[in-house]
Amino acid sequence: TVNVLQGSKLAEAITYSVNQKASLSAFLEDGRIELSNNRAENKIRPFVIGRKGWLFSDTTKGAKASAIVYSIVETAKANKINVYMFLFYIFSKLPGIDFKANPSLLEDFMPWSQKLPDYCRNNQ
Repeated sequence: TVNVLQGSKLAEAITYSVNQKASLSAFLEDGRIELSNNRAENKIRPFVIGRKGWLFSDTTKGAKASAIVYSIVETAKANKINVYMFLFYIFSKLPGIDFKANPSLLEDFMPWSQKLPDYCRNNQ
């Protein structure tokens, strides 16, 4: 055993680790969970970089709109969708659809939808 000064940063780190044991060892129980979170860290990098730009957004609504666009783009990339063609498709189709009357139609325009046209998909 090691004696650690109570209230020290090391004691806080040890207490945190012990309290998070279930979460920190979840990868041992489920093979789908990656040992590293590097992939997740890399996926949120555009948001972190964008955050600096949002500081200079003229309005809160403008900053929110920027965040939404980042989210759409990164979700499309994660689903192996050609971002340019996807945005072209949704911007040309969405304005003519009444989602209030039929909200379930929105699902067809999500980046993971199998109903997207082939030209939106990256064929790699």
